[in-house]
Amino acid sequence: MNPHYEKVALRAKHCCEYCHAPEIIFNFAFEIEHIIPISLNGSDLKSNLALSCRSCNLYKSSHVTGVIPKENKEISLFHPRKDKWAQHFTVNIEDGKIIGLTETGKATIIRLRMNKEAQIIARKQWMLLEIFP
Repeated sequence: MNPHYEKVALRAKHCCEYCHAPEIIFNFAFEIEHIIPISLNGSDLKSNLALSCRSCNLYKSSHVTGVIPKENKEISLFHPRKDKWAQHFTVNIEDGKIIGLTETGKATIIRLRMNKEAQIIARKQWMLLEIFP
């Protein structure tokens, strides 16, 4: 396990810092990911680490930008240390989808595939259990 896990997870309140999935519902610890990847000159400093569910971490990979198809331009992804989640995203309580409020939010949702069917189904259950949002 990453030696920074405890501090990063506590700071994130044990939720994925991208999609806000609650870690408590999974049977394993979430991953510590580099917001700016080491391959892009990111560091191992705690200020560059985020708690990430497996899905968000896999799709984010080494990306720091995403594309909004209709606009076809590179947009910076959500940065958990610099950006406020509520300024870029909201959750549709009716259908469980995460909605992008900004270009950054929209590009992040697309890049990280936050609204895959399995995630939406899970979010609806988490809402019933009152552990999301």
